[in-house]
Amino acid sequence: MREPDSASPDALHDIAAIPPMGGAFGRLVTGLDRLFALLASLALVGIAAVVILQIVARTALPSSPAWTEELSRYLFIYMVALSAGLVLRRDRHVNVELFQQYLGRRGQWLYRALICLAVGSFAAMMLPYAWQYAQIGAFQTSPTLRLPMRYVFFSTVVLFGLTALYAVIGVIEAGVAIKRDASAQRPEPH
Repeated sequence: MREPDSASPDALHDIAAIPPMGGAFGRLVTGLDRLFALLASLALVGIAAVVILQIVARTALPSSPAWTEELSRYLFIYMVALSAGLVLRRDRHVNVELFQQYLGRRGQWLYRALICLAVGSFAAMMLPYAWQYAQIGAFQTSPTLRLPMRYVFFSTVVLFGLTALYAVIGVIEAGVAIKRDASAQRPEPH
């Protein structure tokens, strides 16, 4: 493993990165990461395709489809919802780094676990309200696509659910990393 470049903006992140877990749990988390990254990427590709269709239709056809703007908006909403947990897991969310550089590796992992705990608690607290919000769309349809709005409003459940799930994963991984590091630092009895 190479030493992080101290001039790199990600140097602190590289040092504090929580080592990935192995075993069945690690494989499960990696599978979830890949699934949600794929779904978010497909939503992004869908946005690009819909916007290109809209541009081509406006320039080359006598009329453009009315549904493209609405579909691109819904794809964007789901892209954000599907990637929120990954952003938390990869520690790529907006944060303020005031004192992290003064913490040791275990201190940074503990700090990360506390951040995940706070974010996960908020997401779990918001989840019932997101569910209630999703129910509002049960009797509404979108203007041009005639899509039941419950599917669009359900994105809030996906957002807070995945954020809570990935926060729990972050707390578990940080706890395991701290425990393993403490065990590795402990001198062996003679």
